[in-house]
Amino acid sequence: MLHKITGVTVRDVRFPTSLEQHGSDAMHTDPDYSTAYVVIHTDRGLKGFGFTFTLGKGTQIVVCAVEAVAALVVGKSLQEIVSDFRGFYRLLTSDGQMRWLGPEKGVIQLAVAAVLNAVWDLWARAEGKPLWKLLVDMDPRQLVSCIDFRYITDALTEEEAVDIIAKAQEGKRQREDHMLREGYPAYTTSCAWLGYPDELLRQLCADALKSGWTRFKVKVGADLEDDVRRCRLIREMIGPENTLMIDANQRWGVAEAISWVSRLAEFKPLWIEEPTSPDDILGHAAISKALAPLGIGVATGEQCHNRVMFKQFLQASALQFVQIDGCRVGSVNENLAVLLMAHKFRVPVCPHAGGIGLCELVQHLILFDYISVSGSLSNRMCEYVDHLHEHFTSPVVIRDAHYMPPKDPGFSCEMLESSVQRHQYPEGEVWKLNPDLL
Repeated sequence: MLHKITGVTVRDVRFPTSLEQHGSDAMHTDPDYSTAYVVIHTDRGLKGFGFTFTLGKGTQIVVCAVEAVAALVVGKSLQEIVSDFRGFYRLLTSDGQMRWLGPEKGVIQLAVAAVLNAVWDLWARAEGKPLWKLLVDMDPRQLVSCIDFRYITDALTEEEAVDIIAKAQEGKRQREDHMLREGYPAYTTSCAWLGYPDELLRQLCADALKSGWTRFKVKVGADLEDDVRRCRLIREMIGPENTLMIDANQRWGVAEAISWVSRLAEFKPLWIEEPTSPDDILGHAAISKALAPLGIGVATGEQCHNRVMFKQFLQASALQFVQIDGCRVGSVNENLAVLLMAHKFRVPVCPHAGGIGLCELVQHLILFDYISVSGSLSNRMCEYVDHLHEHFTSPVVIRDAHYMPPKDPGFSCEMLESSVQRHQYPEGEVWKLNPDLL
């Protein structure tokens, strides 16, 4: 645990997913899945790996922010960090000058997430455990000491958080064994990206059904009549007994969202995801209230800046499904706060994982949530997209549409060095072969 941090490196790594419309939606029509990829180096040779997720252009801005944040990390030991993780989190998020760039939002928070993800990876590797197991085995007070409660004590106090985790100790071993045997339920988004033609939708949907998938998400929001047609196609393919969700990726205003989704109600979606601006808490509340009689919930969170916004979404009853993300807020520290608040407000957590490496990250968080916080699988599932896992040293394992708990030590953040070099922007081989995308 005395590993002293001697350096932090960060690289701009991009994958040309726009060539085949992977990840396309109503607002992001040509995404190139990308990361600001961080490696923490220590004096004993142990490394920690982390990243944050982007869509291509602008990744270089995040890289610059990571380099600025990294200056606060070099010279510290892992023991020094984890013995006061709350203080370390505040050090990164409350620097007297860099805080002005947020605070705790936008590019600077993405950078903090990348660095903290690498720190958590380093800690889990030092302990010889996968991240989910590190969290599950932690004493409740030690776990809660990693959380910054500033700005959220009107919704959740430190003692309440300790009490939630302490109460969940009962049955914890059985829930862990259950996950090791059967895994955590997943849903797929890979069948219905907005840019996919109907023939591909049908083929992917048929393949998914044969592989045991029962929960499907469809991208909507660009054209209403096209959405009606595509939702009908998918619903007919999966049948009435399987679950359908729809995702607009922030395309509409409040009134438009209510009207548009009402037209799609015949297809019985469980939720509408990101119906409007991710910052519009009261707008989400109005949409939630209007759609409740139709049996349609609202899901959001993948672009929610921080724990304070999640607090307000929950206080306003503005969402029925919380969608945490492994890279948008301040890493594990801030996601712990969100998981605990969601439990207190009795709102299920269904993580966002539509991007490179996000499945690898959030599997750890949702396993922890089930084993050590919520103890429930009711209305709960974790997103899965079948893209780019082959570039990781410990890729996710899906069995019968369930995430199987990772066994390798760490946070599953490490990428294959050969993949990093080939996709490094702009000098990597892949980008030299696609000069039109530069």
